[in-house]
Amino acid sequence: MVVDDEALVRSGFQMILNASDGIEVVATAEGAQAADVIRREQPDVVLLDIRMPDVDGLTVLRQIQTLPAPPHVAMLTTFDTDEYILTALRSGAAGFLLKDTEPEQLAHLVRTLAAGGVVMSPKASRALLRSHPGAGTPQDADTARVGLLSDRERDVLVLIAEGLSNADIGTRIHLSAGTVKDHVSSILTKLRVTSRVQAALLAERSGLLNENGDNTARDDGR
Repeated sequence: MVVDDEALVRSGFQMILNASDGIEVVATAEGAQAADVIRREQPDVVLLDIRMPDVDGLTVLRQIQTLPAPPHVAMLTTFDTDEYILTALRSGAAGFLLKDTEPEQLAHLVRTLAAGGVVMSPKASRALLRSHPGAGTPQDADTARVGLLSDRERDVLVLIAEGLSNADIGTRIHLSAGTVKDHVSSILTKLRVTSRVQAALLAERSGLLNENGDNTARDDGR
């Protein structure tokens, strides 16, 4: 489902996604109707505009997070330095992407969301960190907890930050889905975060994504 106050954005995303194999846009809506339509249609994935004039995306996000089985939500923005992004991520969004995302990437991002992965536009992510002074300091209290992770947990965290689902992580580093799930649970506990996207942000802030390089290519089974 696509939620945006601009009809052109809604129709454009709908056209692109409906042309992609295995994806159906079940509905589009503006902010005021969004929560009710989501409750009725029960989409797996919602692309949600973060700034709308009637009901903003943060309000819609909070409303649908109370559902018994809330959809995976990525926030849409035209800005690569949106001050509301961090609030959205802390409120349960599974990522964010810019509205000028390349059409060929859009279907891949939606599939990543549907599989439980994290979606963070690299351009927007870097700008977000630059726009929050101190966010990239690797020795702050939050990012220092990355040092508590085992080598394998750090490998898994890097792949979480790449947006991979548990199944894809297991395939990449030759672990069972159950083992990956256990690693993810341990990572969230050690980092004191409640979502994969919050863990991914800590990985980037700590510099782990740069320092790890090809570490996740190891296949020693650890």
